[in-house]
Amino acid sequence: MSNLENLVDCVYICASTLDSRYTRICVASIRYFYPDIPIRLLVGGRLQRGFADEVQRHWDVGTADLPRGDYGWGFVKLEPLFGQPGENFLVLDSDTVLTGQVLDRRNEFPAPFLIDDEEQSEADTKRLYYDWEKVRKIDPNARPPRFVFNSGQWFGTAGVLTRDDFAPWVEWTMPRTLRHPEHFMPGDQGILNYVLNQKAATDGLRVERRQIMRWPGHSMEGLDVESVSKRAAAPLVVHWAGMKRVRQRDMIGANLLAYFEKLYYQRLPAGNARRYFAGCRDSFSHSLLGAKVRVKLASRKLAAIRRAPVAGW
Repeated sequence: MSNLENLVDCVYICASTLDSRYTRICVASIRYFYPDIPIRLLVGGRLQRGFADEVQRHWDVGTADLPRGDYGWGFVKLEPLFGQPGENFLVLDSDTVLTGQVLDRRNEFPAPFLIDDEEQSEADTKRLYYDWEKVRKIDPNARPPRFVFNSGQWFGTAGVLTRDDFAPWVEWTMPRTLRHPEHFMPGDQGILNYVLNQKAATDGLRVERRQIMRWPGHSMEGLDVESVSKRAAAPLVVHWAGMKRVRQRDMIGANLLAYFEKLYYQRLPAGNARRYFAGCRDSFSHSLLGAKVRVKLASRKLAAIRRAPVAGW
């Protein structure tokens, strides 16, 4: 494995059945700028049937060597931390694309961790990450966070942190669970932010902060298909966090998604037809999921009404 001064050794993509369409797009965007970088899927649950073989055969994408099972929401993204010591990596959510040679930023800032330089209010930090004042009741050493970052894109180095660093806060079961879920955002994001902040504050762990992510809800200026395809755009990770729609064409930055999706299917036999049917399947799956969620919420509301005391009794 390389030392910190060298480029990233591997890009890991968190993959699941529902995000298969986005994973394909993400893979194509990485390969557009880095034809040879090792890419491995972090499989934290079920994958779409045949998907792993498809990306391996046509895009040289492997699967991380992890025990199969349900890791819970996002926790599989912690696994690269415990891999071969010294491995430098980038972790991505599926709903991301590269707009340039983002991996080169690792050369510019060779700290063990490189994260997005995000700014949040105190209220949003507690809502999206963790409430340090509540955590302090359990851990007297807890301090206000120096930084926060979305865990859908971050650079790390294996062997710097251990499972023991997370053990007071994470049950390493299948699925992974938080020991104090009332103080942290569900999933990996809050606890990863907390552990990195505490290590930086108490042990001097180097965590560099630079702009590496663009959220389409803020702006897509300068990240259009023309500039990206000509390799003239700023090297960033566009992340559609919380912005996915049933119809992908309704999303901000949909043209960029469509561009890389088209590139992906150009390598597959009958690519145009496969792309069409895959898009229909994705829309149907997300519509079905939305319907199930609405039914579940309606059932809970009805149950609450039935339990409520009747006036006058």
